[in-house]
Amino acid sequence: MKKTAASKKSAAADRASTTEEAPATEKAPAAKKSAAAKKAATAKKAPAKKAPAKKASAKKAAPLKRQAPAKKPAVVPKKATAAVKGVAPAKTVAPKPPRGESRTALVRRARRINRELAEVYPYAHPELDFENPFQLVVATVLSAQTTDLRVNQTTPALFAKYPTPEDLAAAVPEEVEEILRPTGFFRAKTKSVIGLSRALTEDFGGEVPGRLEDLVKLPGVGRKTAFVVLGNAFGRPGITVDTHFQRLVRRWRWTEETDPDKIEAAVGALFPKSDWTDLSHHVIWHGRRICHARKPACGACPVAPLCPAYGEGETDPEKAKKLLKYEKGGFPGQRLKPPQAYLDAGGKPAPPLGAG
Repeated sequence: MKKTAASKKSAAADRASTTEEAPATEKAPAAKKSAAAKKAATAKKAPAKKAPAKKASAKKAAPLKRQAPAKKPAVVPKKATAAVKGVAPAKTVAPKPPRGESRTALVRRARRINRELAEVYPYAHPELDFENPFQLVVATVLSAQTTDLRVNQTTPALFAKYPTPEDLAAAVPEEVEEILRPTGFFRAKTKSVIGLSRALTEDFGGEVPGRLEDLVKLPGVGRKTAFVVLGNAFGRPGITVDTHFQRLVRRWRWTEETDPDKIEAAVGALFPKSDWTDLSHHVIWHGRRICHARKPACGACPVAPLCPAYGEGETDPEKAKKLLKYEKGGFPGQRLKPPQAYLDAGGKPAPPLGAG
């Protein structure tokens, strides 16, 4: 019995010691976990190491080589005459349509240009001398490949000798050629004016017809000539698309068309029909006096603020004034017998053929 009690005590002691050691064994993994948690927390607090790329970006970037700024089109001043002395005239890049210009904006700009030109040329008129539709249609045919001035200097002798279609239809071609020689291409022009005179005599009773479809049937008469006659002899609106008109409407970006018929349709759509004849005069007059083909006088142009091609020509006001022609430059006009309104505005009649 004593041994049994002793053995029981020994077993109890062994269990007690095992029980006391057990917590220490259990604490070890907990301690490991606690240490790992601390490391994780420390890792979170510590700033993350930057990637090599970021380290490079942290350094000051090496200065880039400066590139020359892209050239911008010259911006016209509100007043074309406000040029600064000593500054080279502004130049523009190749003409392009105004970016982002809507159809409505184009119509407004085009009509404003026409209004401005109407104030500059209130006396604008056809620059061919004529007293009746017959003289106008003949003079217009003769104006091809020459100036209105040369035609005006030539037709007095022609109409003095052949005043009616019947007279010119019966003329001797060689005699007409001699009169028309100063206009150039005189043989072809002689054939045209005699031919159209015969057509007027045989088909229209010696009268110039007042319809487009009839006029274009006459020898040497196209749409341009027909509209000159309709607009100025019969008061019927028409657009005259000559070389000046074609050049200016493309400079102003009214259209990019190059075919005369397509230009006529495109520009006609921007204006009411009642404006067409006067519009033609305004544009043609401006092309002859200021907006020249090779060297436009941009510095003296009244519509410079509205022109996308400003800067193609001379922008200095004083230099631009020297480029002006006809009455704007103080010189005679193209008509020997201009309208009174033109004379009242300071215009001078052209001298007759052969005058010094």
